[in-house]
Amino acid sequence: MTTDRWRMGFHIMPPTGWLNDPNGLCQFHGIYHVFHQYSPDWPAPGAPRGWGHATSRDLINWEHHGMAIRPDTPDEAQGSYSGCAVRVGTGADEHLRFYYTGNVKEPGDFDYIHTGRRAAQLLIESPDGFELGEKRVLLRNEDYPANCTLHVRDPKVWVDADGTWWMLLGARDVDDCGMVLVLSSADGIAWTVVREIYPCAPFGFMWECPDRIELDGHVYLSCCPQGMAAFPWASGMRDVAGYFPLPEGADLSTFDQAIPAESFRLWDHGFDFYAPQTFTEEQGRTLLIGWMGMPEAPYESAPDNLSWCHCLTVPRVLTRQADGVIAQAPAPELDGLHEQEEALVANDMNVLSGHRHDLVIEGIDDPFSLTLDDELEIVFEDGSLTLRFTARGAASIGAGRTERSCAVENLSDVRVLVDSSAVEVFANGGRIVFATRWFPCADTCIVRLVGSTPSARAWRMGDGMRGTYA
Repeated sequence: MTTDRWRMGFHIMPPTGWLNDPNGLCQFHGIYHVFHQYSPDWPAPGAPRGWGHATSRDLINWEHHGMAIRPDTPDEAQGSYSGCAVRVGTGADEHLRFYYTGNVKEPGDFDYIHTGRRAAQLLIESPDGFELGEKRVLLRNEDYPANCTLHVRDPKVWVDADGTWWMLLGARDVDDCGMVLVLSSADGIAWTVVREIYPCAPFGFMWECPDRIELDGHVYLSCCPQGMAAFPWASGMRDVAGYFPLPEGADLSTFDQAIPAESFRLWDHGFDFYAPQTFTEEQGRTLLIGWMGMPEAPYESAPDNLSWCHCLTVPRVLTRQADGVIAQAPAPELDGLHEQEEALVANDMNVLSGHRHDLVIEGIDDPFSLTLDDELEIVFEDGSLTLRFTARGAASIGAGRTERSCAVENLSDVRVLVDSSAVEVFANGGRIVFATRWFPCADTCIVRLVGSTPSARAWRMGDGMRGTYA
């Protein structure tokens, strides 16, 4: 069986090799830039991990430019790790800055938590997102607080209206508690740690990928806590991704309280979602893109014999709801890939061509279920929305994935994006989201829709990723 059937048409994926965390997300002079962790030589042992680079003008047709940042200096010998992009200057002087973490593991008998690791924060400036200047080291181990371990990484940088620069760094302290460091700067070059943000109760041993999000004047702290398997809602996973809403009027530049752990909300309830990053585009929308993968999981990333591994989510537009929940919706540009509309009839078997579709079901009444190929189910019953692989699907097609659920009082609408080997489910206007990898083998997609659904539509989707395969 050819593995080309699992290449995607509207999820960013590598032409070959390994992909993980999105990095350096931005829009600059009309061009969307999505960098990501990249090992083009995967699965070769010791394949270098740097930044890959994809661009688009419309969020649906993408071109991949290969490796952009390589771990080619002594301060990043084992990887050019995650980071962000910042627009700087005005007019002819406007350009981009990329901040990221360089990772070094010294040879020897070390635990690489308290000993043997160097974590430097580096800067590269670029006039256009393509041409990259020289690398500059801004921070090294000795610049972090004494209570930090050597796990300090993933800078997120922004500039206040008064010109003050701010940086968030994910960290792990010497007592194995996750936290975020807040740093300030007058120029984005010389940085000072000004405070540490902790949860009010133990909440994981490390916080990765911190992010500041502002929606309608309200600020959120997004992060990826590690060491969460004991929490029932974590579904046994060590690592999760979610956000904390800050109190009314608070900002991360001044926030000096313990953050309420109970306010944490998962970004995504599915099997494959981690390391999200947001950016504000030129039109003013806040977009989120995440990695459809996990650092450690009890199931397989992909079937054997693939020359590539992993993908990113579609761009999701974020909006703040009245109760503070952040809703996520696929960027409306994706509708531009709609091709043939195909019949989708409730309480019947629908046979769709291929596995690249946009399914929209509205006006749902309890109970409700949607099944793909009798292998992957979306079920609403007894106050829960569940994404479930059937017995045969979990063993093979889902590569060991089983079931994920989220409590929900009612279900009004579901949108399902099926893209060859990626599925994203958006329910109740994007208040609830599930992302999972799925590796179907059939040439057609059988959709069974059960329930009272006044509106059920399906479109075959076009291929916006052709440029990544060159």
